Amino acid sequence: MRTDGRHRDDVRVWSLEESLRIEADPEALYRLVSDLRNMGRWSPECRRIWVSRPPVRAGGRFVGFNRRGPFLWFTVGRITTARAGAEFAFDVAVFGLPIARWGYRFERDGTGTLVTETWQDLRTGRGAWLATLLGTVFAGTDPARRIAVNRAGMRTTLARIAHEAHAP
Repeated sequence: MRTDGRHRDDVRVWSLEESLRIEADPEALYRLVSDLRNMGRWSPECRRIWVSRPPVRAGGRFVGFNRRGPFLWFTVGRITTARAGAEFAFDVAVFGLPIARWGYRFERDGTGTLVTETWQDLRTGRGAWLATLLGTVFAGTDPARRIAVNRAGMRTTLARIAHEAHAP
């Protein structure tokens, strides 16, 4: 794969996973990640999340406020999976247009946990061209660069989660 997010045959990449082993138990890591208000400290793009009714659960909604360089945008999210100690996932949209599904899986690995962050591009079907245009205009990232931006951001987020999990 090239670093611009496309395979050599120029096919768009629609999903991505990054993993990191963290010396903490799955339940503790799940509690950190499922408190979405923490994302503003970990993610290089997300600055703050407002949750209407904590704690979050499947079907719950939230608003994310994001920034990358001079670009500012917001997303509306809906939690799709909330299985304590195992998996947490949510979909984000802009102006009602599906953008992405983000998720975290927690798998016990000896005395620690393998945490896998996932991303899936949901900009398909009707309105996909508009969702793609909005991503380029508001977030400053077209689909060709989004995979590289997300990969770097996921690595940063996982490292920050690990750091917080180890903090006294």
